[in-house]
Amino acid sequence: MLHQFTPIRTAIILIVTVLGIFLAIPNFFSKETTANWPSFLPHDGMTLGLDLQGGSYLLLQVNRDSITTERLKELRRDARQLLAGQNGIGNIITTEADGIVIELTDPSTKEAARTALQTLQNNIGGTAGIGGTPELEFGEAADGKLTVKLTPNGITERMSALIAQSMEVIRKRVDEVGTTEPIIQRQGQDRVLVQVPGYDNSARLKELISTTARLTFHLVHPTMSAAQAEAQGVPAGYMLVPSAEGDYNELLNENVEFGGENLVNAQPAFDQQTSRSVVSFTLDTRGAIIFADITAKNVGKRFAIVLDNQVITAPTIQGPIPGGSAQITGTFTPQTANDLAVLLRAGALPATLDVVEERSVGASLGADSIRAGVTSGIVAAILVVTFMVIAYGLFGLFADISLVLNILLIIASLSLLGSTLTLPGIAGIVLTIGMAVDANVLIYERIREEMKAGKSILASIDAGFQRAWGTIIDSHLTQLIAAIVLYFLGSGPVQGFAVTLGLGILTSLFTSYTVTLYFVGWWYRLRRPKTLKIQVFRFIPDGTKIPFMKISRFAIIFSILISLGAIGSAFTKGFNLGIDFIGGSAIEVQYAGTGTPDAGVIREALDELGLGEVQVQQFGPASDFLVRIQLQPGGDPEQQAAVKKVTETLATIDYEVRKTEAVSGTVSGELTTKGTIAVLIAMGAILIYVWFRFEWQFALAAITTTAHDVIMTIGLYSFVGLEFNITSIAAVLTLVGLSLNETVVISDRIRENLRKYKKMSLPELIDLSINQTIVRTSLTQFTILLALFPLVFFGGEAIRGFTIAMTFGSIFGMYSSVFIGGPILIYFGLKARSDAPAADAKPTKEKRADGAAV
Repeated sequence: MLHQFTPIRTAIILIVTVLGIFLAIPNFFSKETTANWPSFLPHDGMTLGLDLQGGSYLLLQVNRDSITTERLKELRRDARQLLAGQNGIGNIITTEADGIVIELTDPSTKEAARTALQTLQNNIGGTAGIGGTPELEFGEAADGKLTVKLTPNGITERMSALIAQSMEVIRKRVDEVGTTEPIIQRQGQDRVLVQVPGYDNSARLKELISTTARLTFHLVHPTMSAAQAEAQGVPAGYMLVPSAEGDYNELLNENVEFGGENLVNAQPAFDQQTSRSVVSFTLDTRGAIIFADITAKNVGKRFAIVLDNQVITAPTIQGPIPGGSAQITGTFTPQTANDLAVLLRAGALPATLDVVEERSVGASLGADSIRAGVTSGIVAAILVVTFMVIAYGLFGLFADISLVLNILLIIASLSLLGSTLTLPGIAGIVLTIGMAVDANVLIYERIREEMKAGKSILASIDAGFQRAWGTIIDSHLTQLIAAIVLYFLGSGPVQGFAVTLGLGILTSLFTSYTVTLYFVGWWYRLRRPKTLKIQVFRFIPDGTKIPFMKISRFAIIFSILISLGAIGSAFTKGFNLGIDFIGGSAIEVQYAGTGTPDAGVIREALDELGLGEVQVQQFGPASDFLVRIQLQPGGDPEQQAAVKKVTETLATIDYEVRKTEAVSGTVSGELTTKGTIAVLIAMGAILIYVWFRFEWQFALAAITTTAHDVIMTIGLYSFVGLEFNITSIAAVLTLVGLSLNETVVISDRIRENLRKYKKMSLPELIDLSINQTIVRTSLTQFTILLALFPLVFFGGEAIRGFTIAMTFGSIFGMYSSVFIGGPILIYFGLKARSDAPAADAKPTKEKRADGAAV
């Protein structure tokens, strides 16, 4: 292979390297610096996630009930106007949960009414009036009354259409706040994701975004009061609407005289007579004409301004108001008046949006996260680079050069794709540092074995790279499967981890093989060595004869017992579930006073709020605490009110909020389901892949060892009490790939020896295979641990549970691969291939013409 390293391959490596450096450079300079660069240079690097730069994250969901309610109001109003107003058909209309029921005063007009109602049909989702989903379903009740119902598919299509409109309104509102680079994305049919970097006041942002701001103007009933209507019944064509200023209702005409769509401007102002905050608005030409006409015809009557189904004010019309300008008065503060003006300028949301997930991170916490991530990355890189030089000398230096290029390519890929770098994403890069040199260890150890088999230096290097390639592909693809599943079934920062991990796996295939081969070939052509010493330091000597099959009997019994203990702990003790899975709110606070921070003081202050169970625990440094609030009855409004009470109370005892998270019961249930499905899909996909690449016995053994490692890791969460959240699923899925890494290496050697030593008993062959690979598996596992330990100690409290679980699972992954994965093949009925050529059962005396390695 060395002699096949053509100038084209050299050019490819050079182009990829230069392009990687070119795209990665902006990430090492500030935006102010890159803004002044020449136009041919890249200016944009990776986008930092909210957990690194601070900001707010909201996941909004269209409220299906509100859409149904509003549509039924419109349908009732349109049906009454159509029948009585246009066709003179008397009717009494009542509203049900999913439609309206029409009772005709003259039964002989039924067919005319039925024909007229058919014109209300509306197809949603079609193009130019063609196709689409029918929104209405017409029928007749048993008592002869006509019915018009909303179809479920029609409501779903309407929700989907309203999402696009909502996104535009949200974008206008966020732009009004003055923030930069907001991310507004559609998720599924009924959700909108909003991320606003650098804006950590999530409460105000949520109020601005989720408030519908539907402004309508209605005439108040001229003679009947709301109290009379409540006692005697609401007259046809009118409705009771609550007042925003007190505990009373107003009786308003259902007809909308005109709406907020006629507004062209709205600004906060002060009333010159009372000096109170008001909102001044200006109407367009059509709205001004309608407004002047209404005020002229209804002098002496009350005219209500309704915002989101609440009467803001209902003044008496003193005289005609021409010009299209007026004021909205109410109990406004300068801030609320300004917010209302922003909402009115941006336009009304076409549907009510519920906040189902909310996260906000302060800028100081984001800076701490960056510092923690960079520190852990630098320490991990130094440890891995140093170890490779100690272990392999010059060849270790070649691997380190490939590793540096690998990291640059990951950063360049993230920049090119416009990906967002999160704290778990940094953890993914750091983990890649340990995983990237695994392939080099496999190659170098294979070269050593080829030389021991009697091959020349050139032939050994060629065979080492070529024969290790299959194992490298298998181990990397199993990890890539886990990363892909994690990306599609994960969310937020977890997807960031999946992206960096997946990119790291792909780039390491290029750097650890092609780039390292280039440097080794360059060195060989330059030096033409007579002897070759690749490894300088090793944990385990060559030629070990450890009786793994005998030890495995005790190991399997031990694993069964400890697995039962882990499962028992999960059922009896349970898990310290994070709000990702149980819903609620979590508030990270830091003591800013001069005394001694005390969790007891926090608990005592919060117990008086009457919010149910409130948990307080130290979180990282002695000055930091995590406060958890259970889901409050009454939904999101009550939950947010509880968070506000907690933050205000904590401020009085000198604790400042650094981060808030709120997850609704809907999202927590979805995350639980998706997490379980993700683990099962990943294990199923890997089972199929290993089955395809090896035999079915190997696939079952691989899944057995993987399931063992998953159970051990999940048991750790239960036994130790680590918080089990969405990043824990990421840890478990990553372990699925890492666990199989060692299993695949051993399985590959067992399969090779099955072809080679037909007469050898299976227990001896498995012992031989594990002893032959124990050096490389121990080294690859050690490099991964070198990357994980800095994450545990320097990565920060936010991902500590994740990294501890990864470290624990990695250690158990090697244990299960060596002591369980190989030996358990016997119990699955593995046998030598019948078509394999006969060979000597004693490997130490094996001689083959092609010099194949053991």
